[in-house]
Amino acid sequence: MKNLGLKFIALLLAAIVWFNVSAPRRERARERIVTAPISLVGLANDLVITTDIPSSVAVRVRGRTSDLRALATASLEVPVDLSWVQLPGDVEITIRPQAINVPAEIEAFSIVPNKLRFRIERVRQRAVPIRPFLVGQPPSGYLVGEPTTDPPLALVSGPVSQILKLSEVATERIIMTGRTATFVQNVAVVSDSPLVRVVSPPTAQVTVPVLAEVGPAPPPQVLPKSEEKTETTETQ
Repeated sequence: MKNLGLKFIALLLAAIVWFNVSAPRRERARERIVTAPISLVGLANDLVITTDIPSSVAVRVRGRTSDLRALATASLEVPVDLSWVQLPGDVEITIRPQAINVPAEIEAFSIVPNKLRFRIERVRQRAVPIRPFLVGQPPSGYLVGEPTTDPPLALVSGPVSQILKLSEVATERIIMTGRTATFVQNVAVVSDSPLVRVVSPPTAQVTVPVLAEVGPAPPPQVLPKSEEKTETTETQ
């Protein structure tokens, strides 16, 4: 019976440790739906996706309650390898649960949507005119002349279908309100399409002529009647 108390305490501590360690194993497996972002990797530089694709998928996962509770959406990712795509055209990819990066104690077993369909085009470059984007009007009595840009052309890059149709790119807004004299302004060159990129120049120097308006010719001078008679008499 010697040291019986100490043995009892040691046994109690061992039971507590065993209970805490084995508790997760006794948990029932549960399911949960989480959102995982799609990561497109490996696409060649001369190719571009031109149709909308979902930015994320819904993933059904299975695991112990404590593991599911600790699962952070930010830690999930669905990598889609496009290195095998070499030619433009329509592409369909099936996403399999095994491709999702989940912790070892979690199982991913279904994905919605599990197929991605999109179109891929070649990337082309082209030089197009730069159009100054003037907003507003100068005060009354002033006129706006034809603006010029330096340089006059921009090199753009994008899907071949959009590049062939593109006739110009514009600058950022140039405010004309209150302008009473010719001015020069450096402004960014931008594209309206998210798929078309301005390669160069990033900015252009725009000269906008603002001139005073020339009014109509003054009416002919009319002499008073008394002066008319005097002038007639002198002539005679």
